[in-house]
Amino acid sequence: MKRFLGREDGTTAIEYAVIASLISIMIFAGAQSIGRNIWTFAQSLAGYL
Repeated sequence: MKRFLGREDGTTAIEYAVIASLISIMIFAGAQSIGRNIWTFAQSLAGYL
């Protein structure tokens, strides 16, 4: 039991998984925001044409 509780490999893997998931959520949110801005710009440009 002590050997199992003393290991930190699983904890480190979980921490990396949490960090990776947070980074992917931030990238997804940023991509959506940029996409909306590009769409708005394209619509305003189409209005001028």
